Amino acid sequence: MAYRQMTTRRRQNVQRASYVYGNVVRQPAYEPERRAQEPKKKRTSRQVKKNRRQALRMNRGYVVFMAVAAIAMLLVCIKYVNLQSANMSHAKKISAMEEELATLKEENTTRYNAIVDSVNLDEVRKKAKKDLGMVDASDSQVVEYKKPSLDYVKQYESIPKEGALTKVQTKKSK
Repeated sequence: MAYRQMTTRRRQNVQRASYVYGNVVRQPAYEPERRAQEPKKKRTSRQVKKNRRQALRMNRGYVVFMAVAAIAMLLVCIKYVNLQSANMSHAKKISAMEEELATLKEENTTRYNAIVDSVNLDEVRKKAKKDLGMVDASDSQVVEYKKPSLDYVKQYESIPKEGALTKVQTKKSK
């Protein structure tokens, strides 16, 4: 089949080519088609040439403006780099402080658990009754009161006998 292709190519190109075995076959060098002569360039007038040269020149105002713009860009870039480095240093400090906080919380929890485990309330009650003379409260000494809406109570005066702490309840009871 390769032989047939070579013979048909020979007939088309009218060239003599020998068959080359292998994968390194030389490709024929094709030359691009030549165009007809290029049209001549039109000559430009002196005024047009002068205008083009003048447009390509930079005047002082433009140079000063470009220099100021370049310096401003340089200052902005320097400020940006400084802010980035400050941001990175703050992030490192924050991460170190978070690690320290986690360590302190863990130590605090450990110490709290050790203290809670070391105190036995039954022993404290027995010692208070025997050594210090503590007596349990009688029913007449216990005053119950209704819990206000807050989570905690600040006692500024003695608890009333009715057990009401809020002003609304005291007005109703009067």
